[in-house]
Amino acid sequence: MKFLDQAKIYIASGAGGNGSLSFRREKFIEFGGPDGGDGGKGGDVWAECVDNLNTLIDYRYQQHFKAKKGGHGAGRNRSGANGEDCILRVPPGTQIFAEDQETMLADLEQPGDRALLARGGNGGFGNAHFKSATNQAPRRVNPGQPGEELTIWLRLKLIADAGVIGMPNAGKSTFLAAVSAAKPKIASYPFTSLHPNLGVVEVGDADFVLADIPGLIEGASEGAGLGTRFLGHVERTKVLLHLVDATEDDVATAYHTVRDELRAYGADLDEKKELVALSKCDAIDKETLEERFAALKKASRKTPMMISSVSRDGVRDALFALVREIRRSKAEEKEASEPEKGPWKP
Repeated sequence: MKFLDQAKIYIASGAGGNGSLSFRREKFIEFGGPDGGDGGKGGDVWAECVDNLNTLIDYRYQQHFKAKKGGHGAGRNRSGANGEDCILRVPPGTQIFAEDQETMLADLEQPGDRALLARGGNGGFGNAHFKSATNQAPRRVNPGQPGEELTIWLRLKLIADAGVIGMPNAGKSTFLAAVSAAKPKIASYPFTSLHPNLGVVEVGDADFVLADIPGLIEGASEGAGLGTRFLGHVERTKVLLHLVDATEDDVATAYHTVRDELRAYGADLDEKKELVALSKCDAIDKETLEERFAALKKASRKTPMMISSVSRDGVRDALFALVREIRRSKAEEKEASEPEKGPWKP
């Protein structure tokens, strides 16, 4: 199945049904009069988050969605049927924007979340609605109100606890394949990954979702390579694992290139908690590895981990480090969401 994380679609809610102009005309029934029913309400357009989707590919082949119109009123005080709603089913993490791509209409993070995007028009009143003691035979009816039409953008930001970032060919997909059941494409040339990959990692008594983001190169924020389009998928992560290829001649430059692109992208990605690791450590000799370890430590101002996804050296330690940061971040979020307890009052 193809991965699609952005789609432009057109939606329209249903128009309301017209009210009915009708009078009772039975020959042998007294007290006849107006009996025109009201029109039905037009259908609404809703967006609903469901848990069995992870891409917007359904909106690649269909871009127009319309709710049903309300039924017209009829004689004998019969009201028109309400129009059927149109429900857009989207994966968790979908954000819905107006046509300007800046005004957010909804942010659906959890399965079951719903958002009303376009309200259907109300049905018109039939002439029975307007009868009174002074107007016993009204010939007035209301038409149904029109529905709403608008263009919206769907933008998916994957829900992951941790994200793996780095230059192309830094070993991100190999790491994901080694620690989860995911099977991303792996090859010895840059830009093997053309879209994000997700995997569920189980380590000890914990499990978390790990996202592998396609590589960044210098100028990605200006559109070079695959650009920074996929960085939106790590905006919701708790921690980033920055992999630097140990076979790179200048690991410091490789590290700073990615950090500069994170900073240029914005969304406070450069302020997220970051774990740094040298990957492919089994591919170079010990002396060279020590030199590049020291260079990366100086550049990142952190003590990098040394891992090899092929031999699995250091992989388990990296996973436990990710789990610790995820738990710490969740604990801080929970503490921040709880109201402060003041002094007890009777």
